[in-house]
Amino acid sequence: MAHPSQLGLQDAASPVMEELLHFHDHALMILFLISTLVLYIIVAMVTTKLTNKNILDSQEIEIVWTILPAIILILIALPSLRILYLMDEINDPHLTIKTMGHQWYWSYEYTDYEDLGFDSYMIPTQDLAPGQFRLLETDHRMVIPVESPVRLLVSADDVLHSWAVPSLGVKLDAVPGRLNQTAFIVSRPGVYFGQCSEICGANHSFMPIVIEAVPLEHFENWSSLMLEDA
Repeated sequence: MAHPSQLGLQDAASPVMEELLHFHDHALMILFLISTLVLYIIVAMVTTKLTNKNILDSQEIEIVWTILPAIILILIALPSLRILYLMDEINDPHLTIKTMGHQWYWSYEYTDYEDLGFDSYMIPTQDLAPGQFRLLETDHRMVIPVESPVRLLVSADDVLHSWAVPSLGVKLDAVPGRLNQTAFIVSRPGVYFGQCSEICGANHSFMPIVIEAVPLEHFENWSSLMLEDA
């Protein structure tokens, strides 16, 4: 999760997020090199009193500064398109979860089970236990197995919402009357936090998302207990 005064992105907890971090660094390095070159040219032109007559009317330079940006754009576009298609890949998911956005809470339904679903509300500040995070904890977490492809079906019951967990590289709009889907794999056990990322009314800031990734054996025990309670 994010921490105070953090400058970079959150640590990656899924393969897609790792790819996004690598692409971010790749694009940022290109941007840094371009900015450095432009700054050097500006400083050189402002401070020198000399004029190079060879660049006042040079066909070669015009060719270079036309082709070079095109090459740079290709170097950025190809990795970007690769990640874009990776994010849309859904191959044989082990688990499917339907998520519905409401004002102002989330509901989860494990469609592979006959009767496994629950609502997830934010825990009020006065009810938080020691060590829990304000505005981020929920009364029911979305529990999933580690290293298993999970398909997420997202929709909304009332207004626009957005289901987003930064450390997993997942952000999907929840639109009333429309079913969007995505897939992700959690690389390691842990608890991952997210929030609604679409302004959805007065309590938009108070509908957090908590994902608890556990080993498969623990997930099976949890699902059995939830089915017994139901």
